[in-house]
Amino acid sequence: MLIDFFFALRSARLPVTIPEYLSLLEAIKLDVIEPSVDEFYHLARMSLVKNETHFDKFDRAFSTYFRGASAAVDLTREIPLEWLRKRFERELSAADKAAIEAMGWDKLMDRLKELFEEQKERHEGGNKWIGTGGTSPFGAHGYNPEGIRIGQGKSRHRSAVKVWDKREFKDYDDMVELDTRNIKVALRRLRKFARQGAAEEFALDATIQATAANAGMLDIKMVPERHNTVKVLLLMDVGGSMDDHIHRVEEMFSAAKSEFKHLEFYYFHNCVYDFMWKNNHRRFSEKIPTWDIIRKYNKDYKLIFVGDATMSPYEILQAGGSVEYNNDEAGAEWIQRLTHAFPHHAWINPEPAGVWGYRQSISIMQQLVGNRMFPLSLQGLEGAMRLLSK
Repeated sequence: MLIDFFFALRSARLPVTIPEYLSLLEAIKLDVIEPSVDEFYHLARMSLVKNETHFDKFDRAFSTYFRGASAAVDLTREIPLEWLRKRFERELSAADKAAIEAMGWDKLMDRLKELFEEQKERHEGGNKWIGTGGTSPFGAHGYNPEGIRIGQGKSRHRSAVKVWDKREFKDYDDMVELDTRNIKVALRRLRKFARQGAAEEFALDATIQATAANAGMLDIKMVPERHNTVKVLLLMDVGGSMDDHIHRVEEMFSAAKSEFKHLEFYYFHNCVYDFMWKNNHRRFSEKIPTWDIIRKYNKDYKLIFVGDATMSPYEILQAGGSVEYNNDEAGAEWIQRLTHAFPHHAWINPEPAGVWGYRQSISIMQQLVGNRMFPLSLQGLEGAMRLLSK
């Protein structure tokens, strides 16, 4: 009866073997479970699947075979970029878009100062004044490849080089448990165990050796418990375009907090500048200087950036380029200081790797971190952990 099930698992590319299949049949013969599909599911998974990374694949194959569910869609295919493009709310022809020229950072800021002095009333749909729905570089709800967004609350085209708006960010939830299992498996590649603390764990080999040396009289030996001694410094981008990735970042954050006992984390927005923070509700009242973070942690810490690196290039390369305040030094300077202070570093990017080449800011950030950027996927996390473990 179960031969077809065995071949269904093999067709789903699960590495199940005949000895494992025979173990499953033996367990059924011994009546270790009740005649229930749910109990058979757990027994089959325990008997046939030897690696946690295959649990999801097993679930899909089991559901397809026993419950008549349709086969899962192949999510590993490359999605055409055109499928991901969102139409602008303001419809512009190719000629219209070509006519909207970027002014450059200095001219943009100078022109904004002039308009603040000249403008006396509200404007809508134009290409010059501070207004809404137009192609002016200043305002909201319009389109310009490089402008200053004033108000609006939520970004749509994510091309603003400055934001004149107070925004509230939410802390990532480190208690999320929705399928963090696979992420934990990937993070476990970054391990360095040592026995620390009181001798509370039973040492079988040492006990056998001591008992034999004691003429058969039992001589129990204990050893300190093994702990993962890896130290991780996690810097996470929050707010803006990262709102699209909150759920996946929370999964990774939750898994990291359970895997690494020596974990320190801080938040930044878009790019690291001269300060970071621990609590997003108090990010302006409880600033932590980046220099203090660099001095506090030594080179034993593995530095992990988490962010989509999707921003205006000015935010990385230009002093005063931050969308929220006038930073004295360019973000690139701080990235270089951090990567120099922590030689073991990597950048985890939740954006699909297929779109990285279309984002100038991602290319710049890749160069700054020495091409140590990995996608936020199981394979990407495993690659990053291997790199950090060297």
